[in-house]
Amino acid sequence: MSISAYIKEIGRGKDGARPLQEDQAHDLMSQVLDGRVTDLEIGAFAVAMRIKGESTAELSGFLRAATERCIALHAPGPAVVLPSYNGARKLPNLTPLLALLLAQEGVPVLVHGMPEDPTRVTTASIFHDLGLPESMTADDAAQAWARREPVYMRTDRLCPPLARLLDARWTIGLRNSGHTIAKLLDPFPAASAVRIVNFTHPEYLQMHTAFLQHIGANAVLMRGTEGEPVADPRRLPKLDVFIGGEPRADLSLGLQDGVLRELPVLPRTCDAPTTALYIQSVLSGEKPAPAPIVQQVACLQQALAAMRRHAGLAA
Repeated sequence: MSISAYIKEIGRGKDGARPLQEDQAHDLMSQVLDGRVTDLEIGAFAVAMRIKGESTAELSGFLRAATERCIALHAPGPAVVLPSYNGARKLPNLTPLLALLLAQEGVPVLVHGMPEDPTRVTTASIFHDLGLPESMTADDAAQAWARREPVYMRTDRLCPPLARLLDARWTIGLRNSGHTIAKLLDPFPAASAVRIVNFTHPEYLQMHTAFLQHIGANAVLMRGTEGEPVADPRRLPKLDVFIGGEPRADLSLGLQDGVLRELPVLPRTCDAPTTALYIQSVLSGEKPAPAPIVQQVACLQQALAAMRRHAGLAA
C-alpha cells in the first residue's frame, strides 16, 4: 500500500499541510518501518514532516509503531531510559557517567543510541573505552542489570527498522521524524520506567510537554547538553518531572541561576579515551562528580519512587 495519500496531506508546506490522525500516523510509520514503501516515498515523508513539524497525535502514532517493533525488555525493577543520539563536540559526553551513577544506586538503566557519528563522540565509544560490553539481546541486558551495570544497546539491536530510518539522514542530509521518535522511545512495559526526554531547541519544550501529558508518560523533560540526556556539568538545567502524564512541580528542579562561583573539574578534551578516564576517576572518588549530575541522579530517584507510588494507587 502506498503512503502517497498521507504525503499529499502533510506535504502541502508549513501553512497548507494538514496533520494526520493518530491511527493514520501509526499506519504511515508502520509501513515505513516495515519496508513497504519506496526510498522516494521515505524521502518525501522525511522532508514533508521536517517542514510541517509533528503534531501530538502524529508523534503518538509514530511512537506506537516504533515501540511495537522493539525487542521486549524487562528490568528487575523500575528503570531509567537514556536516549543517546547526539554525542559530544565541545563538552565531554557524560551520559555514561549519569548511567553509572544511577547503576551504583541499584537503578536498572538502559542507554540506547546509534553507535557511530563521524562528527561527534558517541556514548557507544565511551562505553567501549570503559570496558562495558554492548548488550546484543534481552538476555545480555538482564545479565548486565544483574551485575548492577548500565545497559547500552544500539538502535539496530533495540529496534532495527527504526535504525534504518535514522540512517536515511546520511542520504537525505536532514534528520527526520525517526530521530524525534528515537529520543522518546521507552521499550519497557507500561509504567515501569522513567524516560529522559531532552530537547535542543526551545520550541520543542511546549511540544514535548503536550505529548508527555497526552500519553500519560513517566518522564523527566530537560534541555539536553549538546543533545544528550545528561545535565550540563557546569549549570543545572530545568528538570520537569511528569508522573502518569501529570507535571509534578514538587519533584521538578529549576534552572540554576546566577554567576557560577566555581567550575567543575572536567577533562580538557572530549575524546572518548579521555572522557572514559575522567569518568573512572569520578567513580573511584578521585574527582568529585559534577553537582548538576548528582542533582539529576537524585531527581530521577525521586521520580522513580513517585512512579512506584502512582502505580500502586493505579493498581
